[in-house]
Amino acid sequence: MVEPRGLPATAAATTIPNVASDRILIIDDEQGIRETLSGILEDEGYRTRAAENAGEARRVLRKERFDAALLDVWLPDADGLKLLEEMQNGLFDQPVIVISGHGNIDSAVKAIRLGAYDFLEKPLSLSRVVLTVQHALAEGKMRRQLHDLSVRLEAQEALVGSSPAMVRLGEELRVAARSDSRILITGENGTGKELVARQIHRLSQRAKGPFVDLNCAAIPEELIESELFGHVRGAFTGASADRQGRFQKADTGTVFLDEIADMSVKTQAKVLRAIEEQRFERVGDTTPIAVDVRVVAATNKDLEKEIRENRFREDLYFRLNVIPLHVPALRERREDIPLLVEHFLDRFSQGTVRKTVHRRAMSRMVEYAWPGNVRELRNLIERLQIMVEGDTIGEEDLPSNLREDSSDRLRVASGDGSGTLKEARESFERLYIERQLKRHEGNVTRTAQALGLERSHLHRKLRAYGIKAEREPE
Repeated sequence: MVEPRGLPATAAATTIPNVASDRILIIDDEQGIRETLSGILEDEGYRTRAAENAGEARRVLRKERFDAALLDVWLPDADGLKLLEEMQNGLFDQPVIVISGHGNIDSAVKAIRLGAYDFLEKPLSLSRVVLTVQHALAEGKMRRQLHDLSVRLEAQEALVGSSPAMVRLGEELRVAARSDSRILITGENGTGKELVARQIHRLSQRAKGPFVDLNCAAIPEELIESELFGHVRGAFTGASADRQGRFQKADTGTVFLDEIADMSVKTQAKVLRAIEEQRFERVGDTTPIAVDVRVVAATNKDLEKEIRENRFREDLYFRLNVIPLHVPALRERREDIPLLVEHFLDRFSQGTVRKTVHRRAMSRMVEYAWPGNVRELRNLIERLQIMVEGDTIGEEDLPSNLREDSSDRLRVASGDGSGTLKEARESFERLYIERQLKRHEGNVTRTAQALGLERSHLHRKLRAYGIKAEREPE
């Protein structure tokens, strides 16, 4: 019997627990080695898939998920290290073990620098192969567990609070998480929509799968399709290697599309098709890729208004809005502010003396409107924990916009108290807009974002109240 070249005639395999859920991809041009490695790994409880060249490996990786890969340096159609580089750049995000029959120090160093888990020389010791695969899988699982822990810690922030609004949100969230339906999260900037999405994923049946997010407002229009669905090498200038998109990375898990209203109508049509068919084509390719993903989307805009103004597809809205969740603004749950302050002090005092908050300072925080919501509060507490020299955060340590007395603000806004409720409300609104405009140095766009208004809506109010902005945004 002829043994495959590069493998010893006998090898003692290490016994490990059955791990039938773990899949290993073997990329090698020699059939004997592929068969031998498949046999020994399957005897240990793994499931394997083999590819004889780089082209086949790419096709398999685009369509299937694996927990680790064994990659030969010498392939008939590509340099194995070049393929390794592609895998590390988005084609494959799990441990890769490089093997070679022409091993040298330079190749080993280059493979490790490119991100390989380990480098094994032929002839292979099968016991070492099994042990290395076992350790690589353990490390991969540990990284995922650390990521999941980080996600859980972040997700807890969205649920800090005992107000009726947060209790209701928590109940709705837990019920929604048990289903596999699409969810649309609405709320102002800074309320914690992404953290709610992460909590949904953590409590769902997809919790062991990936959570992949994309801020649609942060990606240029010419690149967002590639970010969503991936691309093939040469699809456009700068596409030097194949790349997975967010939908493919989220396979068996959740994809979170934040600020989805900022996506162009053209891209919305492609997202709609991917949601309906659970398949898509990468940029520059016509081969359909099937995925199993749950879509959670979020926006701070009024989508029904966006639909009326032809900026958002009505059919996509109905596909996304199966389960609507609304995250309340911080001013709508003021009773939660002390709890959030204590929560952030605990978080930002690690390794330092934890500050306490004087009752008058806390009162000012509760009275404040928090246009930036929880994000604004979080940033303030972090700054105060670092910058305040004493052990107590006093009223004098707060920024000026929080120190203003609420009764003074109301007196200035309402005049002598002889006007109607409508006049008092308009007077207070005018004063509040003036202060926010001053706070943002006359920048209408940033002021509108802080107030949760459309820029055109704010312009109408400025004209109505006779308020002149100091400057327009650049």
